[in-house]
Amino acid sequence: MGFGRFDDEGRTYLIVKKEGGDFEATEQKISPFQFLTPIDFRCIYAIGLNYRAHAEETSEEIPRHPMVFMKAPTAIQNVGDPIVLPRFLRSDKVDYEGELGVVIGRPCKNVSPSEALSYVLGYTCVNDVSARDWQREKGGGQYCRGKTFDTFCPVGPCLATADEIPDPSKLTLRTFLNEEIVQESSVSDMIFNVPTLISFLSGSTTL
Repeated sequence: MGFGRFDDEGRTYLIVKKEGGDFEATEQKISPFQFLTPIDFRCIYAIGLNYRAHAEETSEEIPRHPMVFMKAPTAIQNVGDPIVLPRFLRSDKVDYEGELGVVIGRPCKNVSPSEALSYVLGYTCVNDVSARDWQREKGGGQYCRGKTFDTFCPVGPCLATADEIPDPSKLTLRTFLNEEIVQESSVSDMIFNVPTLISFLSGSTTL
């Protein structure tokens, strides 16, 4: 099953695609609407330098443990809404990063990798927008400043439930800029896979 949300004249609606079904065209007409994020998020954990090809490309050492940082809830943005470029703390190096979003569906604490996927509600698309200068030379040695400006985390618009994607490592991520593919990678290239990351994060924090 998959679902998404949209806003039409101040009212929020839920779109649901049932298992084995498909969307069908109807004669009903609706006014233009705004896609919303598939759910409301209270916390966003992200992992830096987690693709082998990227680490090799930048000559970075493969990390021994996941490099965790957080994005503020105020960074969340609806797909299609503007990404606001920083002007007060100015950045001229804003970049895109297409990522796999993993949404946890129930309280998750101290879980093993073997049971981690049973806590997943579903998967969605995330743009981990980054101000490279504030992430690196101006960031004081940590990623948070350059990654968590307001609007720097467009999410969605849809969420595919976990039953639709039993093995996320088989997914391919593609990022488009003006209809051109600018990033393409396989989730199987992750240094720390999804179950390992869920287990690692749950060891310190209830997800």
